[in-house]
Amino acid sequence: MATVILYPAIDLKDGQCVRVVHGDLDTATVFNASPADQARAWADGGFHWIHVVDLNGAVSGRAVNEAAVEAILQAVSVPVQLGGGIRSLQDVERWIEAGVSRVILGTLAVREPEIVREAARAWPEQIAVSVDVRKGKVAVQGWTEDSDLDAITVAKRFEDAGVGALIVTDIDRDGTVMGFNVDAFGAIADAVTIPVIAAGGLATIDDIVRLKARPGARIAGAVLGRALYNGAIIPAEALKVAA
Repeated sequence: MATVILYPAIDLKDGQCVRVVHGDLDTATVFNASPADQARAWADGGFHWIHVVDLNGAVSGRAVNEAAVEAILQAVSVPVQLGGGIRSLQDVERWIEAGVSRVILGTLAVREPEIVREAARAWPEQIAVSVDVRKGKVAVQGWTEDSDLDAITVAKRFEDAGVGALIVTDIDRDGTVMGFNVDAFGAIADAVTIPVIAAGGLATIDDIVRLKARPGARIAGAVLGRALYNGAIIPAEALKVAA
């Protein structure tokens, strides 16, 4: 069975590492006042990637938690993927030069897909597209606005564009620890050749088992959030199951 790469999430709000429910910043629970320390803990726990989102930036459309991101980049040697408030080629270039291994573009993927394609040409495999789905439609602007596009329509825009991954988030389950909607992730993985990383709702190691076991195109990765922070998932056990 193929390996599923696990991405522990560090969501940044006001310089701290938090978890939120359905992307609502008002629901934030602070788990670590030092995102760099949290990143170090996940790297020491054996994870090979870290998934970082600037929540304030996603809503405002510009980087807000730069200092926290830079501290994370200095704290760990594992690759970091970063999203939230990245809205131009200049933004992408700045973060790649700062040491981000993969830049995540979401709002641009809906509103200005040509910029995403241009970024993927300039930095092959270093651009990921975030497809954030609420009630079947893709949300933008830090999930504060809905588009009229469905996930597969957005995903297919970037087939053959050189995008490294699609990060598909189930907003309806995000932060709820309700369990993965494996069929929804699988439908997108089956529709495109771009590797799919599943996010939103992961509750137990069984979710990783189900991702690996589903027939059809493999799901390349999974983002671990609240279940990791509240101790429902033990890093060593999750990594063993994912391998």
